[in-house]
Amino acid sequence: MLGTEPNSTTAGGDHADAVLAAGGDVRAFERLYRNHCGRVQALARRMMGQDDASDLTQEVFVRAWQKLGSFRGESAFGTWLHRVAVNLILTRRASARTERERTQGGDEVFETIPARPGQHEQRMDFEAAIVHLPEGARQIFVLHDVEGYKHEEIADLLGVTSGTSKAQLHRARMILRKHLHR
Repeated sequence: MLGTEPNSTTAGGDHADAVLAAGGDVRAFERLYRNHCGRVQALARRMMGQDDASDLTQEVFVRAWQKLGSFRGESAFGTWLHRVAVNLILTRRASARTERERTQGGDEVFETIPARPGQHEQRMDFEAAIVHLPEGARQIFVLHDVEGYKHEEIADLLGVTSGTSKAQLHRARMILRKHLHR
C-alpha cells in the first residue's frame, strides 16, 4: 500500500497507545492521530476530493475513537484504521450518491482541468486527474493502484465482482493514460 507504513517501533507504540486509548487515555489517542492523520487525509483526498478530505479525516478519527474497543491487535493499528477509513469513505460516497445526481461525464471532463505549468505544460496534475475520473473507476483505481488492495478485496468492499473491478481499473488507467500523456 502507498504511504509510510509504521516501523516496528512505531507499530508497537501504536498497539500500546491503542490499548491505552481504548481505556480512555486521550493523550495516547492524540499520538495515534498524529502518527496516522496524513495517510488518512491522503486517502480521503484521493477518494472524495480536497473539499471533503479534512472533514472525512476528522470523521474517521471520531469513528476510530468510538470503535477502539473492537481493535483486537491481530493486525497493525494502521491497518485497522485504514479499514475504518475506507469503510467510512465508501459509506459517505454511497449516501452522497443518493442525495444528489453526480454527472458521470465521459472523457470530456478532463478538458476543464488546468494543466500543470512547467516543462510539460500539456500534462495535467495527477491528483486532479484522479478526482475527475468517473466514480466507479476512481474508487477502484485508488483502492488498487494507490492503496494496494487486490481485486477480490475491492469486490468485497464495493459489492461488485472482481471482473467489474478489473474492468473499471482498466478504464481508469486508459482514461488517465490518454489525458496525462497528451
